[in-house]
Amino acid sequence: MRNSVPKIATALVSGLIFGLGLSLSGMLDPVRVQGFLDVFGAWDPSLAFVLGGAVVVAFLGVAVSRRLSKPVFDREFHLPGTQTIDRRLVVGSALFGIGWGIAGFCPGPAISALALGKVEVIVFVFAMVLGMVAHDRWAGQVN
Repeated sequence: MRNSVPKIATALVSGLIFGLGLSLSGMLDPVRVQGFLDVFGAWDPSLAFVLGGAVVVAFLGVAVSRRLSKPVFDREFHLPGTQTIDRRLVVGSALFGIGWGIAGFCPGPAISALALGKVEVIVFVFAMVLGMVAHDRWAGQVN
């Protein structure tokens, strides 16, 4: 238990920083997100700075992780087993993008937006969890 305290504390602080960043950047506002995704209509490019910042942070994180022999709070890195672009990846990505465009939420901001207590957010998160459970049951039968 003692060794897990730094791991849990790091996860908590990281989650709080992530949620605060989502809130400050406007990612919790589905109308703003939909405006960013509407490149052929009333496009709102302001979230491009959020995307650019995320890419920089991810790039730095990958660069640092490549220099480490193992993670700081784990025994090994947990990386995807394949880099193959297959039908399941393409279909899943398309469904994610369609859902994001329709609802204006993706999972991270939706979880953060639960703190707002809005009914539409609660409905979205409920539907998202229901979809995840349905996928796991379907994928377990297919594989």
